Amino acid sequence: MSTNEAKQAQRTVKLGSTGPEVFPLGLGCMGMSGMYGATDDAESIRTIQTAIDRGVTLIDTGDFYGSGHNEMLVGRAIAGRREKVQLSVKFGALRGPDGSWSGYDTRPVAVKNFATYSLKRLGVEYIDIYRPARLDPAVPIEETIGAIADLVKQGYVRHIGLSEVGAETLRRAHRVHPIADLQIEYSVASRGPEGNIFPTLHELGISATLYGVFSRGLLTGSKPKGPGDFRAYLPRFTGENGAKNEDVVSAFQRFAHERQLTPGQLAIAWVLARQPKFVPVIGAKTVAQLEDALGALARPLAKEDVAALEKLVTISGERYGKEQMNHLDSERR
Repeated sequence: MSTNEAKQAQRTVKLGSTGPEVFPLGLGCMGMSGMYGATDDAESIRTIQTAIDRGVTLIDTGDFYGSGHNEMLVGRAIAGRREKVQLSVKFGALRGPDGSWSGYDTRPVAVKNFATYSLKRLGVEYIDIYRPARLDPAVPIEETIGAIADLVKQGYVRHIGLSEVGAETLRRAHRVHPIADLQIEYSVASRGPEGNIFPTLHELGISATLYGVFSRGLLTGSKPKGPGDFRAYLPRFTGENGAKNEDVVSAFQRFAHERQLTPGQLAIAWVLARQPKFVPVIGAKTVAQLEDALGALARPLAKEDVAALEKLVTISGERYGKEQMNHLDSERR
């Protein structure tokens, strides 16, 4: 590890005014449970454990990733290392035995049921940050946050987070209990939160954990790997949008090469430069991908490169399909 990397490894970011101190990059584990094609549990566990050894503290999972598989995988990886990590867990998405998606349930009784099973699968006594994966339109956010607040009082949860909600929902939730962070997609290809959501976070003293930094691999040149890869159904990877975006991605990769960065490092460096108080959550599936991501910490982007990259990258297509976009509280204006 270089001197610069060592300095970065010692740096931490506080999640909100009441949340924990975490390493400046988090590890997102969704891709380790089949969402992006085939996976290898042994390599996934090595990746999580290597991340911990390299100083990464925030490990992000969801109870519906692989229908419980991801939590059990994370549980195996952190056994004996619990005191070194903070677990961020999403809940609420409903799935069928065939892998289908059937909505969300964030009723108080469901919240406590989901948490019970997550604790068991993870093999832990408490969850550091617990958050509904999406806003349930049938349940007032005050009721959901109130239920998690009960879990905080009981010692089963340390902090409360949210995911993909808009400014008004943030305000309503924060009035019930302090919110540590909002998890939301953000990259040079997806800058929507800058308009209204990020200013609201700063006003309320809430942090953000930023996923989709690589735009699901689009910026790094990764492509869908068969029908089991859900990117095969996303607008940015398909049809006319996909063809247009290939040219942008080629330009992005040349930009990275000229600065002696990998495309992944460039994507991370841009986010760190634009939002230094927030934490990118990187979906590394292998040790090699993890090491590449960590290399971005030692390679900050110059201001002129940040501006130049923003002019260069214009991605065609929405980040999700039309139906999903219509249901995202974070997309409501």
